[in-house]
Amino acid sequence: MSADFTESPLIEHLIELRARLVRGLLGLGAVLLALLPFSRALYSHLAMPLISQLPAGQSMIATNPAGAFFAPLKLTFFSAVFLAAPWLLYQVWAFVAPGLYAREKRLAMPLLGSAVALFYIGCAFAYFLVLPAVFHFLTTFRPDVIAITPDANAYLDFVLAIFFAFGASFELPVAMVILVLLGWVSPQQLREGRGYAVVGIFVVAAVLTPPDVVSQLMLAIPMCILYELGLHAARWLAPRDQDRTAAP
Repeated sequence: MSADFTESPLIEHLIELRARLVRGLLGLGAVLLALLPFSRALYSHLAMPLISQLPAGQSMIATNPAGAFFAPLKLTFFSAVFLAAPWLLYQVWAFVAPGLYAREKRLAMPLLGSAVALFYIGCAFAYFLVLPAVFHFLTTFRPDVIAITPDANAYLDFVLAIFFAFGASFELPVAMVILVLLGWVSPQQLREGRGYAVVGIFVVAAVLTPPDVVSQLMLAIPMCILYELGLHAARWLAPRDQDRTAAP
């Protein structure tokens, strides 16, 4: 009898997990099907930051015979994941929410929404500001004897890596708040470690971005600003005992 009692909740959780996975995949599939007719247009828009910097009449190439076909499809899949992220995260939230306390639920939703919004903002910042500046810098200072003929797949991989780097880096304030709420660090420690954080930010920017000073600065400077925002948010949301500890 006790074995059935202990196995029943586990089976119910597995059934609920399967249902959430199916719903998430169905939502992702629906978005993917809706985007498939626009695969070529999506890639054309993604290529604009580079194409606008190339000499007139010059465009991309596909070194692999199937590259011109698979590159737009690959972009469409990642675009579907990008657009369906709120739905997928909602399924995760709906699965774990019943096991959270009321205070945890009140804090989790704003943090989750902020994380999604900051990731989108980071990607938009990379597309509209960083990529045009980087490609302008790279094409301007290249020797005249070198012609830029970018490969479609290599360009896609490069841009996706930039999007992920900036999107993930813009999550810094959320990560700081979570660390404070977990009690791993205090707002005072974050404030006192500001100098080390700035050095670490520039190191991370140098690792995540291409080897040019433009993209490194365009990642490091916003991250320093986001660190200050995260510090203020952490002080505001910190438990009372940490507030007293952080007081000067």
